[in-house]
Amino acid sequence: MKTKTVLTVVASAAFAVFAQGAFAQASAPVSRADVKAETKAAPKTPAGQGPGAMTSGKAGPSDLTRDERKTQTKADAKSGQLAPAGEAGAQKQEKAEKTTKSTMTKDERKAQTKADQKNKKMTPAGEAATPK
Repeated sequence: MKTKTVLTVVASAAFAVFAQGAFAQASAPVSRADVKAETKAAPKTPAGQGPGAMTSGKAGPSDLTRDERKTQTKADAKSGQLAPAGEAGAQKQEKAEKTTKSTMTKDERKAQTKADQKNKKMTPAGEAATPK
């Protein structure tokens, strides 16, 4: 019984190896001349000029000198208008937007929670809230 199982596994593994080679050759081979002609006919775009090129979108040189840019950046940093660099900068901005002071005091929140418990408006622990 074990010999039959082993032979089946070996046969299926061999079939998988040979079938992979057959599927790889399914398309007709293309001659070198055809590939060269196809490459010559393709539209050419200079390096760095195509879609998705890493450009800032602003064309031409800056109208400020280096010293003027430095002083502007220092002034922006002092006034707090300079955005933090990198991915952490975006996270800091999101966190600052989300953290707002509560309009209720601790005692008001406690009273509201007790009132909700009395009126059975609280969702039991471990249960998902039902959409209204």
